[in-house]
Amino acid sequence: MTPQTHGSRHLEAFLSLARDLALRAGREHLAGRSERLEVESKSSPTDLVSQVDRRAEEVIVAGLARARPHDAILAEEGTLASGSTGVRWLVDPLDGTTNYVYDYPASCVSIAVEVDGDLRVGVVHEPYADRTYEAVAGQGAVCDGRSLAVRRGVELSEALVATGFSYDAVQRGLQGAALERILPRIRDIRRAGSAALDLCQVAAGRVDAYYELHLKPWDYAAGTVIAREAGAEVRVTAAAHGPGPTVVAASPGLMPPLFALLAGAGVLVRNDA
Repeated sequence: MTPQTHGSRHLEAFLSLARDLALRAGREHLAGRSERLEVESKSSPTDLVSQVDRRAEEVIVAGLARARPHDAILAEEGTLASGSTGVRWLVDPLDGTTNYVYDYPASCVSIAVEVDGDLRVGVVHEPYADRTYEAVAGQGAVCDGRSLAVRRGVELSEALVATGFSYDAVQRGLQGAALERILPRIRDIRRAGSAALDLCQVAAGRVDAYYELHLKPWDYAAGTVIAREAGAEVRVTAAAHGPGPTVVAASPGLMPPLFALLAGAGVLVRNDA
């Protein structure tokens, strides 16, 4: 690994490239609104993909091929490239596809940069609202130039918690049963349909915490950098059931009681709590 990939100047260059590519992909989202969507199912009938997802990924991957041809890429719609630099780009070209198909305003482009296995840069662009969240590790998080900070001093009973649900019907049933045990202990639940945006909402203080099971790295990578740089603790841990991890984000003071609640409700493996 060459040392230049670790310096702040290079991280800023990664941020600039990620921002530019996210904005370009976001323009594909907006252009797609005037088209007839060609929607297909992936892992289940509720897991959707459209030509806009694929076109947005093509824009990002082409940009990376020009600017960083030797980096690795992991993207939701199938792009998988090995690299030789120690740098990997984690790309969700359209997070919240179901929302996009329904014209519900909660979808985004999510791009993260991992250096030697550590998440270092995150950009989440929300085309509907024309908002861009971004962060570089150690430099704080911003949205359109405004600093972001999590809400602190919140008791569990007063916490507004965002979450999401699996595409698998059996897993959704288990998650719903867990929610019955969680809801009486918190202020309320919010379900927007985009993991990346939910993590940004934690960073912006619009919700107090977030948890979700069965995510993929491209779902939470960029939002994790942004939430952490806004002061949140983000844990990626084993799920109590199903194929993927559980991601939990909250202010450091809220995390211990929230984590214990999630473990008791059957969301987490108890040994991890």
